[in-house]
Amino acid sequence: MIMTKQIILAYLFIISAISATFFIYDKYAAQKGKTRISEKFLHFCEMAGGVFINMLLMYFIRHKNRKFSYYSIAWVILIGWITIIYFGIKHQII
Repeated sequence: MIMTKQIILAYLFIISAISATFFIYDKYAAQKGKTRISEKFLHFCEMAGGVFINMLLMYFIRHKNRKFSYYSIAWVILIGWITIIYFGIKHQII
């Protein structure tokens, strides 16, 4: 059980670092007029587990925080992840 928690935390840390890298690069690309990261890919990273860091970055670096079509989907993904974690802990899966 402890090993499972460590693996899950390690996975979330790694996917968060990857997701943050793409999110920060997209902000940089937007400012410099370079090729952007697609919103679908950013949402894919969020669904994979990077939603926690992306939600923080959305407000700290002020990127995509005014675009309702983006942040509404990100909030749904966040709520989904919180629900999964809640039930995983409640039923002692994680």
